[in-house]
Amino acid sequence: MRKTLIIAALLGFSSLHAAQAQTRLSAYADENGFIDVQKLTCAQLAGTFQEDADMLATWYSGWYNGLARKHFLDVKKGKEAEHEVIVYCKANQDKKIIEAIAVVFKDMRAKLGIEMK
Repeated sequence: MRKTLIIAALLGFSSLHAAQAQTRLSAYADENGFIDVQKLTCAQLAGTFQEDADMLATWYSGWYNGLARKHFLDVKKGKEAEHEVIVYCKANQDKKIIEAIAVVFKDMRAKLGIEMK
């Protein structure tokens, strides 16, 4: 009986967690359909669907690679960076996504021994 109650409680908790409403990125678009990616918060990223988070990660990757004048993609590092940004954002929902990216990139560069000039 006790085991059944524990299982029921766990199932109830997991369904409550899953019931949290996720918000499509399109909800943050202006009347012309544009999203100001510099204003998006970690809470918005943490509360969106995975495919929207993936799309955002791809967009930010292109943006940063364009700024650096790079024309290639390291898929493994890109996925790792996306994961780290999401982890950071879940713990720091008051931050902007671009701030989270800066923290993650700084940590990744430090691990690789890369110094910025």
